[in-house]
Amino acid sequence: MEIRQVIFLFVLTAGFSFAQTIDSVYYKSEIDSLSILPDSIITVQQSDSLLVQDTLKSQTDLDAVIFASATDSISFDLVDKKMFVYGNGGLKYKETTLTGGRIDINFRTSEIAAEGVIDTSDTLTAGLAETPVLTEAGEVYEGTKLKYNFKTQQGLISAAKNAKDASYYKGDKVKKVTKEIFFIKDGQYSTCDANPPHTHFEAQEMKVIHGDQIIAKWIFMFIAGVPVPVPIPFAVFPNHTGRRSGFIIPTYGFTGREGSSFRNFGYFFALSDYYDLTFTSDYFTRGGWAARGRARYAKRYDFTGNLESSYSNKIIGEDGDPDQIKQKDWKLSWYHNHQINPTTRLDVNLQFQSGSYFQNNSFNYNDILTRDIISNATLNKRWEESGNNLTVNYNRRQELSSGNIYEELPSVSFSNPVMYPFQKSVQSSDQEWYEKIGISYNGQFRNRRNKVDGDLDIKGGFQHSISVNSNSKIGYFNVIPRVSYTEKWYNKSTVKDNFIVERYSEGTSTVTYVDSVVDREVRAIKFVRNFDISVSASTKLYGMFQPNVFGVEAFRHTIEPRISYTYQPDFSDPKWGYYDSYINASGEEVRYDKYAQQIFGGVPSGERQSISFSVGNIFEMKTIKDPNDTTSQSNKVRLLNISANTGYNFASDSLRLSDLTVSYRTQITDLLNISANTSYTFYDYDGSRKINTFLSDAGKGLFRLTNLSISASTSISGEKLKSSESRGDEREKIAEDPAFQELKGEETRSIYDVYEPDFSIPWNLSLNFNYNMNKTNPSVVTERSSVGFNIGFNLTKNWKITATGSYDLEEKELAAPTITVFRDLHCWEMNFRWNPLGAYSGFRFEIKMKAPELRDIKVTKSGGLYSGFGGY
Repeated sequence: MEIRQVIFLFVLTAGFSFAQTIDSVYYKSEIDSLSILPDSIITVQQSDSLLVQDTLKSQTDLDAVIFASATDSISFDLVDKKMFVYGNGGLKYKETTLTGGRIDINFRTSEIAAEGVIDTSDTLTAGLAETPVLTEAGEVYEGTKLKYNFKTQQGLISAAKNAKDASYYKGDKVKKVTKEIFFIKDGQYSTCDANPPHTHFEAQEMKVIHGDQIIAKWIFMFIAGVPVPVPIPFAVFPNHTGRRSGFIIPTYGFTGREGSSFRNFGYFFALSDYYDLTFTSDYFTRGGWAARGRARYAKRYDFTGNLESSYSNKIIGEDGDPDQIKQKDWKLSWYHNHQINPTTRLDVNLQFQSGSYFQNNSFNYNDILTRDIISNATLNKRWEESGNNLTVNYNRRQELSSGNIYEELPSVSFSNPVMYPFQKSVQSSDQEWYEKIGISYNGQFRNRRNKVDGDLDIKGGFQHSISVNSNSKIGYFNVIPRVSYTEKWYNKSTVKDNFIVERYSEGTSTVTYVDSVVDREVRAIKFVRNFDISVSASTKLYGMFQPNVFGVEAFRHTIEPRISYTYQPDFSDPKWGYYDSYINASGEEVRYDKYAQQIFGGVPSGERQSISFSVGNIFEMKTIKDPNDTTSQSNKVRLLNISANTGYNFASDSLRLSDLTVSYRTQITDLLNISANTSYTFYDYDGSRKINTFLSDAGKGLFRLTNLSISASTSISGEKLKSSESRGDEREKIAEDPAFQELKGEETRSIYDVYEPDFSIPWNLSLNFNYNMNKTNPSVVTERSSVGFNIGFNLTKNWKITATGSYDLEEKELAAPTITVFRDLHCWEMNFRWNPLGAYSGFRFEIKMKAPELRDIKVTKSGGLYSGFGGY
């Protein structure tokens, strides 16, 4: 049968007014219905559809037009004002669309009835085809039968199903009473899109509030079609996406130290698209408790941040146990990133906490191993035209074990890049020598507050320096003379007073005299100045070898020798006034720097007339272009970098020759990185220190290795899968604003420690090797070496296994290994984490639902480090 489609535009009046193509429809006047006969439609455009338009407008109960279509036929009953649509029928009214095998419309009552038709293509099952599908404002409803009122927008669906995002509900009967409220009889709710679902909930009565929640009573949970024996008397399921305010369900756990616990019970406040609040708390059966608060905020292109606080009051140990203790801990942190304008930025990462907070409150392996807490806040301003830069910084380091605190508040620095004051406004390639003179300036103010062993020590000062240099080319050499001047401002200096004390040996009358040196601070504004003069010369030498074999066009060796001379006076000379002295118990004069203990230190001692030598070597390879490919390009590959440097100080009274240091670095494609550093001395060793005797004079060779460090690392992985299934639903975003998308799910990770593996990479392997050797004393050699690893692979498309850790080759011990096994179970997921060794060993096994609104439905078993989380 030829497929035909008729599309009508209706406006309800006392009768029907419509236009039609001449000779395209045949009807008999003695009957009260208009029937479209098979094969009777003739269109000029050779189309299978007949478009009927009516330009007349009249009063009607419907405030918009209705579009109808069918592939079989459309019939009208002019007396009863009804229309019948057969064969893939479709109606559209405003934002509402309806499709079905048969659709009946009553224009008097504005009611529609739709149902599927028998599927004649499958004679064995005799199922339904073309079942009704109603789409309204983005919501899709499916069923076997449907009744709907256009005017009231109320309806009833039999065997109905509604799918929204990653969840759906269905029922034998679905009744729509308002635009937002539905009632369901014998309903089902699930977040699993399998057919049949692996997990779903059934209830005889459900109330659905569109975009808000699903309310049900006496709910049975079904897993693989098997019901959980005990029903839930009452439940409310979220029926929305994005952030919504609501309660956070607690998790149950048990530890031998704290007893049973209910953790992370609280409330989430979605205050706006730009900020939210989270409050959670823990309760322990032995009387302890903990509370936490977190505020997050963001504005696109401007700033993001969060503020967190936590306090815990725990009772650790059994009642009546003499070792039972009450432990109070706290934590306060603030994270903020703010691009104030294109040239001004504020970055804040502050954390303050009690020393035992991680030990008593965290189940994170890395947190427990943390020894220092670092806080930092930086305001940076730069001027684009001048290149000047201003930085205001706060820095704080807290030692958790000792409680010592080291902080700088504030640290202000200003820098001016090299400027050329004598440069002409119109530049030319032939510059005068004075045009190449450059001047740079750096200034810094620092105020340090250290609290060590309960004693507060405050130091501050200002330092600025000016450097003048010029760059000239003499033949093949680049010659750079430079003068550097540094000035430090302090408000105090240190004077050492030595009190010689008599000490009598026990049981004898022998008297010995010992020094008792006391530091005394003298408050006065002091200026400490020093300078140096230097000149350096460098050049480059090239060597080329062009074999043109095995795809190699050429090898190139670049040598960069550099020699520099530096002069610096002896600022410990009394004429400068920076050093003082005292007489010790042996009658010897001991000289000291009065400003060595200040924040920028004192001045260098001893005259310096030194020459330093350095040589850099770069080995490179160039590949041959493919002659058959016009787009082919030759590649340059850096094979090896070797640099060496040493120096000689003519003004020193001993050990004038500096140690020789050599560094090596190579990268073998993208697979392997290798670097090494060595240090050699030219002087002999007498058992406790270097002496002013060359090894060559002692017959022990030219130099001796004193330090060696080698590191190698490699990282390889399988090719990223082009089409990788999405593993689970995306964690709820904090807002539609992209500024918050970077923070998506952070509230979940911080509370539940969610592990989300990357299945798009089938396997990955990272290895690193470190070796360190110290041989300063040739008779005492210390060595340390270790191998670190990170391995991950997809056992199947649903299994992923990872292992991390390191192995100490000297101690022959495995340090901090962690094994993680993840299994994707479609709408569920399994996660197993195991720390097998060490003081913080433990395991955690968890099976839970993926859907964010059902993530608290889980089974957890844990022990050791993770024993605080467990249960159901």
